[in-house]
Amino acid sequence: MPEFRYTARDQSGQQTSGTVTAANRREAAAILSGRSVFPLEVEDASPAPPERQVRRVPAALLAVTYSQLADLLHSGVPLLRSLEVVGRQTSHPGLKSILEAIHRGVEDGSSLSEAMARFQNVLGEMTVSMVRAGGEGGFLEEALARVAQFTETQDDLKKRTMGAVAYPAFLAVVGTIVVIVLVVFFVPKFASLFAQLREKGELPLVTEWLLAISDALRRWGLVLLAALVGATWWTRRWMRTDAGRWWLDRLRLRLPMAGPIFLGLAVARFCRVLGTLLHNGVPILRSLEISRDATGNRVLAAAIATATENISAGQSLAGPLAASGHFPPVVVEMIAVAEHANNLENVLLSVADTLERRTWRRLDLTVRLIEPIMLLILAGVILVLVIALLLPVLKMSTTV
Repeated sequence: MPEFRYTARDQSGQQTSGTVTAANRREAAAILSGRSVFPLEVEDASPAPPERQVRRVPAALLAVTYSQLADLLHSGVPLLRSLEVVGRQTSHPGLKSILEAIHRGVEDGSSLSEAMARFQNVLGEMTVSMVRAGGEGGFLEEALARVAQFTETQDDLKKRTMGAVAYPAFLAVVGTIVVIVLVVFFVPKFASLFAQLREKGELPLVTEWLLAISDALRRWGLVLLAALVGATWWTRRWMRTDAGRWWLDRLRLRLPMAGPIFLGLAVARFCRVLGTLLHNGVPILRSLEISRDATGNRVLAAAIATATENISAGQSLAGPLAASGHFPPVVVEMIAVAEHANNLENVLLSVADTLERRTWRRLDLTVRLIEPIMLLILAGVILVLVIALLLPVLKMSTTV
């Protein structure tokens, strides 16, 4: 059995310390109470098994785990037994270690939310907050079920978005590689043929530019590649700073075609997280603090923070959101009506569903437009290459 190190006070008020052997922390405290001492602190003195450092668990797997826990608890299975069953069934080593650590924490007397908070970077702050609200309000099964539904919805939306942009990204990468190969390895073979025209000053300007670009890439290609890698590394590092994140988030909202898509997804996440938290009994101020981080955009998070200050001062939520100029007017109007009707959580979930459907249709239309645009750009670049190489040949044949 494990040993626990304790600090306690006896009946005379003197502080004592030592170790006690017990099955868990609660039993250790009960043993100390039976010895007529009041425990101040009880800590596990046994060497804890090493825990696997887990950085990420697939969202789909987390959704299944939450759903299984909710089903087991709803069927009357005790929490410790439910955690043991789910942990034994999972095949993901990282998730298994997390569930084992959560099981140990609950067994030692911690609540489920307290045990899950140690892995908040993997599970998410919203999950921990909703589990805490469910545990305190007596609707833990419902909270876990809603977390599972939300996690699955967000993961599905992310996969659909990545799948939609995969083909245009593939076209861009392949087109760039093809053009670079043509310019670096194919174009220089024509330089000797055009030498006579170049000496006479009769070489077309577009051909001069093409040969100059080809020569520069052959001479300085590695230097340019190193500079590009360095610039990319510096940019990524700068993007992690507050100023870089602010600039990037502001740029995302201002992009011509992608800006409305980024805005729609961010607002939809905010509405869904806020509505889910409110529906599960989390106070509105705490819900706003969590949901503003769920937007993934600092510009929107700042507007939500201002709204939070107004609500703490007794004002409405819709006013500061409308004043920010970033939230769609329809969304603001629906939030205002919902506040008057005292039905904010249900309206927010409905708004999230509507925004996701509209944003997905817009994304689908944008991708359909990007695909022919990418093909036209690629065809245009290759056409310029062909014209630049054919014009001198036609000129030489005419001269002959």
